[in-house]
Parts: sequence; C-alpha cells; structure tokens
Amino acid sequence: MQRRGVSPQTAGACAPEIAKVIGPCDTDPMQEVLVLSTIYLGAAVLTVPLAARFGLGSVLGYLMAGIFIGFVPGIGSDTQELQHVAEFGVVVMLFLIGLELEPRALWDMRDRLIGLGGMQIGLTTVLIMGAAMALGQPWPTGLAIGLVFALSSTAIVLQTLTEKGLIQTQGGRSTFSVLLTQDIAVIPMLALLPLLAIPTPVQIGADGSLQPANTDHAEDAAHHAMSLVEGLPGWGVTLVTLGAVAAVILTGTFMTRPVFRYIHQARLREMYTALALLMVVSIAVLMQLVGLSPALGTFLAGVVLASSEFRHQLESDLEPFKGLLLGLFFITVGAGIDFDLLLSKPVTIIGLAMGVIAIKGAVLYLLARMFRLKPRDRWLFTLGLAQAGEFGFVLLSFSSQQAVLGPSLTATLLLVVALTMLMTPLLFILYEYLSRRLEDTHAADHPADEIDERGTVIIAGIGRFGQVVNRLVQSAGFSTVVLDTNLGTVQTMRKFGFKGFFGDPTRPDLLHSAGLDEAKVLVVGLDDRAAATRLVRYARSARPDLHIVARARDRIHVYELYQAGADDIVRELFDSSLRAGRYVLENLGLSEFEANEAEMYFYHHDRAALRTLAELWKPGVPITENPEYVAKSKELANELETALAGNFDVNTVAKERLGAAGGRSKT
Repeated sequence: MQRRGVSPQTAGACAPEIAKVIGPCDTDPMQEVLVLSTIYLGAAVLTVPLAARFGLGSVLGYLMAGIFIGFVPGIGSDTQELQHVAEFGVVVMLFLIGLELEPRALWDMRDRLIGLGGMQIGLTTVLIMGAAMALGQPWPTGLAIGLVFALSSTAIVLQTLTEKGLIQTQGGRSTFSVLLTQDIAVIPMLALLPLLAIPTPVQIGADGSLQPANTDHAEDAAHHAMSLVEGLPGWGVTLVTLGAVAAVILTGTFMTRPVFRYIHQARLREMYTALALLMVVSIAVLMQLVGLSPALGTFLAGVVLASSEFRHQLESDLEPFKGLLLGLFFITVGAGIDFDLLLSKPVTIIGLAMGVIAIKGAVLYLLARMFRLKPRDRWLFTLGLAQAGEFGFVLLSFSSQQAVLGPSLTATLLLVVALTMLMTPLLFILYEYLSRRLEDTHAADHPADEIDERGTVIIAGIGRFGQVVNRLVQSAGFSTVVLDTNLGTVQTMRKFGFKGFFGDPTRPDLLHSAGLDEAKVLVVGLDDRAAATRLVRYARSARPDLHIVARARDRIHVYELYQAGADDIVRELFDSSLRAGRYVLENLGLSEFEANEAEMYFYHHDRAALRTLAELWKPGVPITENPEYVAKSKELANELETALAGNFDVNTVAKERLGAAGGRSKT
C-alpha cells in the first residue's frame, strides 16, 4: 500500500547519505531534510559557542562543526550541492557591505582598489605560477593555479573582521579593498581559464572508437547554465552586460521607493523580509545570466541603496539570513576536507598549504610596506589575506570542467584551498598576539617619563573616564598627576595643554615618584580590570589612609575592587543609565521632582544593596551558583519594588498625566 505523498519511485528509499546513517528507510524528502538540518544545526550549536567562549571566533567553530560532520559516514561525503546554497550567504554579505558604503566612499577607495588590489593579484599569480612550474607543471596549468590562489576568502575574512571590530581600521579597510578587487577579478579569470585548456587525451573504447579519456568532463560540459550572452558576439556581450548593470542601478535609484510604499500598505512584517530577499535573489540571478559575479552585482546594488532611507530596514531583514548561510558555508568547507587524501600525502598537502600562505604573506607584507600601513595594520593585512578563498572552489571546478586541470591535481588543490581557509582563524589569533607584542615593544622602546611633579590627586589612566575627572578636579583649582601606559594618549593630552606622564601606574616606584606618600586621593581608571585591582590593593597596603576612587567595568569588578580596598567605586554607565531612566519617567508623565525622587531612591538603595552583596560574593564562584547571594539579591529587589510602590504608584501617575496631555510625551 502506497503512503500518501510518496510516489512509487521514492517509496522505500532515501538519499544514500541518509541511508548510511539511519539505514534503509521508507521516508519522504521532508524527513531527509529534517535529518540533515538536525545534524548541521546541532553541530553548529555545540561547537560555535564553545569556540567563541575560548576566543577563537565563530568561523573556527563552524569549520570544526563541519569537520565533525565530515567524519559522520555518508553525511559529509557530498557537500557540493549544499555548498551552492550556502554560497548565497556570501552574496547577502556583499549586499549588506554595499549598504554601508556610499558611492563617494567607494570612489575614495579607488587607489587601493586598483593599486593595492591589482598588484596583489598580479604578483601573487606570477609567484605561485613560477612555483608550480618549478614543481613540474606546464605554464598554462601553473597560470591557472596562480589565479586560483591569488584569491582570498571574502566570507571568512569579513566575518572575522566584523566580529573583532577591525573593519574600520586602516588595515581592515585595505583588506576589504583587496577582497573587493578579487571579487571583481573573478570575472576576467573565468573568461581566461578556457584559453588555458590542455588538449583532451583520447582512449580506445570497447567498440574500437576514439573516446575522451575523461568522460566526466564531457558530461559536465554538456550541462550549460541559462545565459543571456551565450552565442552573442563580443560587442553584444558587452552591451547586455552593461545593460544589466544599468538596470540594477536604475531600479535601485527609481523603483525602490514605490515598491516599499506598496509593501508598506500590507502592514505585514514578513513582506519586508520577502522584498529584501527578492531584491538580492533577483539581482544574483540577473548577474549570473550575463556572466557576472552575483556577489559583485549585489554589492553594487547595496552601494546604490546606501544613501536611501530603507538601508536600515534592509539590514535588519537580511542579517539573520547572512549569519546562518555563512555559517552553513563554513560548515560545508570543513565537511569537504578529504582526510583520506590528506592522510595519504600529509607532507605534500600541508607543505603546499603552508607554501601558499608563505608566498601570499610575503606579497601582502611587501605591499603593506609600499603603501605605508602602520605595523599593526600591516600584520592584519598580511595575515588576514594569506589564505585561499571560496571562489577558489569555483575556479577549480570550472578549470576541471574545461580540462585545464586534471582530476587528481584538482582534488589536491581543493584540499589545499580548504586547509588554508581552516588556518585563517589561527592566523587572526597570531595577529592578535603580534599586535599585543607590538604595543608592548612600542611602549618598551619609550622609557617611562621622569615624574617631576607631585599633586594632591593621582589619576591612573587617562581614558574617557580619567579625562573628565582630571578636567573637573583641575578646574576646581586642585593639582593632579596623571599616569598612563598609552604613549599616544599622553602625547595627545600634551598637545591640548594637559600634562601627563607615560608609565605603568601599577609600578610601585612610579607611584611613589608621583607622590603616593603625600596624595589625598587616588583615582583608578585603568582599562585593564586586573591591573586596576592590583593597583588598588597595593595602594591600600602602602597607604591605609588614602582615599581611593576606582572605576569598575561591571558588578563583579565592583566586588573585586571592594575587597581590594577601594573607597568609592563607580560603575561604567551606571550614572548615565540612571539619568536616562529619569528622562523616561519624566516623559511617561511624572514630574521632574517625582522622577528625581525615584532616581535618587534607586541610587541609594542600589549602592547599599551592592555593599551588602559584596560581603556575600565569593571569588571564583559564579553568582548564579552562590545560593546566599541569589536569595539576598531577590530579597533586595523585592524591597526596592515595595518601597517605590509605597511612595507613589508610578503606572497610575503616568497614565493619568499622559491622558491629560492627550498622549503626547514631554520634551
């Protein structure tokens, strides 16, 4: 008896990769999709938070999830079709990046796009081509390999730069310029590769006829994608391509507002998401039809819409899809690593991967010096782009279809590309290590200043917190001595007429030179919470009578500073949050007096509660696992709510006054 919804052809069978996992099955396609989704999402949920917790970044977590999936029999053996879907995440990402760049900003990048990006592609291609020829490959094959490895991973690099907040640095902007140039360069590369094809060998078939030795290539070549330019003369291809680009620009400029107004009339939230996806998908399809990169087309559309009022709406609608699809792409990269091939030739494969990174790194470092990037940006640029990229998979597959590369060589190169991408998060970890060393070396090269002043107040740390304290105290007529480990900050202060001294405030000798023995107040505003706690502890032991004012990063840091001996502890954002809360109450209908009373009561109650909870806090024990702390915290919260309700009913007052004012908020 046939089950409903299952055809005779599919009943009693399932996908081979699923059958290898759960055995012979009598299932429908929906169950297959659910099984695969469970495996992929489960692996991501397990590994990505763990990688993020250890500071390795989400990309390495996704790659590790893919590696684990690759060891599941059948599931990780064929990821090519899934990777085609996942590559759409790169398309969405380029669209979102384009939304952040106005045309003027893109024009300002022209020197880096043409000079930095063009030179990187050219030099890398030539050097890797030379290395391939030295290993015995003919020059057409070597050129194809050079083109493949000249590209870097747009998906991994941009995701990591965004996560680590490096995209707006000089090194981050230069890295993005090169990635954008590489994406553009994929188009001429695809046009050039067929010209490098080697003569297809023939073999004698069973019937005595001559047949292509690689029938897979012949079969692949038989499948042609839909195209608007196939069969056209050169000038026709150019006109159609320019017409497609013009259509994207004109549609984005003139059609966006009417379409958004039409969608707005439906007043359905999901329609905005549907429209955003429709825009990206349709542009990607159009670019493929004319032979252009979908990522390049959507990036162009994003740039066109960057100055529109719909930019933020599009960003919020597409951001979740970008994250999931990119995560899926990274998983497929990890799952696609052929460990059988790697274990059969480990020295060769790893050597080739390290050689690619070394050659690209040398080119990138040379260009970084030529374009005068600062040392930290130089290493970010070098290590961030030293890997191969996802477009390498595309070029290798296309080269194999066009008989430019043989099957064995293609398999080896695919593994090398995947390994270099897998190493990228490790290269960023190396960059962070080198960045810290450069900062420490820069500070060590400049000896601590000789402190020739002593003040009533010592301010350790002259960031945003310390600057305000210093200006207020000095404006009131009191002398201060400012210490900071950031040489650039101290030099900037001096340019604006504020004297400061370069040196580590946690060093006892510098503290005593600054007047620790005579000072009345020590202000601790260091960014390093551990250093701030050490400084408070030492100052308290050296001067039991000294009044110490310290900045805390969070509630746990408050407890650490309290136990170290600080007198007044100021939490970051606490006072500004109280003031914002008072504004909210005033605009909900309370008078300024009532809002101020509520603010002040909350302030004094919270400070008292914090002192009480500090006595119950146990170092090294999470507060959620401290039952005495949790119980007391609940009790204090209930006390606050009861006390405020006893003074006045905030909700009642707000509703009455908003009603009397016709619902308008106070300005």
